Amino acid sequence: MDAHLDKLRTALTRVDDHAAVVRAWGGKLAGILGAGGRLLACGNGGSAAEAQHLTAELVGRFRADRRPYAAIALHADTSSLTAICNDYGAEEVYARQVRAHGREGDVLMCLSTSGRSGNVLAAARAARACGLLAWALTGPAPNPLAGLCDEVVAVPAGEAATVQEVHLALVHLLCDAVEEAL
Repeated sequence: MDAHLDKLRTALTRVDDHAAVVRAWGGKLAGILGAGGRLLACGNGGSAAEAQHLTAELVGRFRADRRPYAAIALHADTSSLTAICNDYGAEEVYARQVRAHGREGDVLMCLSTSGRSGNVLAAARAARACGLLAWALTGPAPNPLAGLCDEVVAVPAGEAATVQEVHLALVHLLCDAVEEAL
């Protein structure tokens, strides 16, 4: 087997026991979204793409045709992103939006291959201060983000690409669980 695919297979095997955690998140998230709450999601680079993928599946659909749910990828509003970055600095770019859009009982999903991105850490701190649930998909633990969030699934893989590929599989598992619970 190709070395890249072998790393991916190994990483997927190592997170298989976390599938129950992600499915539980899906059930909880379905209840929150169904009651009018929202999901906020953040990440940088490839993790931002994964965050946006997650929110697109919830606003659009994953498998089943259903009503749309409130899900916001915090990097997707480029005017807010650049204004906040300019006026408050890059570290505040997500935290300020969490304080603006998040309501007590909502969920913030943080994606980070390193678990060390300053702006994602600040978002998790803001979520906790505002009464949001903070969940994270990260690379290997321990890492600072895992310590800030209510729950975390840490992917034990050494390469960012492998971590991101596993994160996408977990995003799809989460969406599947949300739709099953609805």
